[in-house]
Amino acid sequence: MRVHSTLGNGFQELIYQKALEIEMGLAGLGFSREMEMPIFYRQQEIGTRRVDFFVEDVIMVEIKAIINLEDVHLAQAMNYLEAYKMEIGLLINFGAKSLQFKRVHNNKII
Repeated sequence: MRVHSTLGNGFQELIYQKALEIEMGLAGLGFSREMEMPIFYRQQEIGTRRVDFFVEDVIMVEIKAIINLEDVHLAQAMNYLEAYKMEIGLLINFGAKSLQFKRVHNNKII
């Protein structure tokens, strides 16, 4: 991906978010950034969460800037898909020497 090949690893997540925002704009993709969403438990709002990007109202993108993706990050992305009622997501890690990414699917959507 151009962002990682240009910037490399070692920056904070916010830097990669802004660079990815530029790339998606140049590609003509429709997206929203850090859209806040309430989280419910038993029909009661218990907090909010902001996902990094929604692309074309179809794909949720969560960005990390850590040394290595772990199972907890994948679980977090899957929880966001469920909370936002989205089917497909991408978990992208810019913090490793090589770009890491995982496609995430919400199995609760039929």
